[in-house]
Amino acid sequence: MTHPNIEFIQQGYEAFGNGDLDTIRQVFDADIEFNILGRNDLARTYRGVDDVFGFFGELIQRTDGTFKLEPHAWLADEDGHVVVLLHVTAQAGERSVDQNTVHVWHVRDGRAVAFWDHWADQYAADEALGR
Repeated sequence: MTHPNIEFIQQGYEAFGNGDLDTIRQVFDADIEFNILGRNDLARTYRGVDDVFGFFGELIQRTDGTFKLEPHAWLADEDGHVVVLLHVTAQAGERSVDQNTVHVWHVRDGRAVAFWDHWADQYAADEALGR
């Protein structure tokens, strides 16, 4: 039996892959804190759904739509945490990223309220995706 928070977050990944912003809006809390770690110009805390969608748009634009998430393991606890192990690929001009990453979510009252990304090689991700 899959934890309900995993099923919920899986809907968000499927929606992201399909460009379905309406479903993502249902998954995210209106005041979500979306933490993008690193030292590139995209790294900061995005606050609220519209701010996160702005980040998504910039990421898709920079990678000419090649940014792909391939989740392969899901973990959840009873405190609202969901951890996703995944592989990410993208091409940004001559630069590319092809590595594993970990996404950490916090779910409260049926909505994703916080997110953090953790790259296997943060410096390589910064180099590939930043400006």
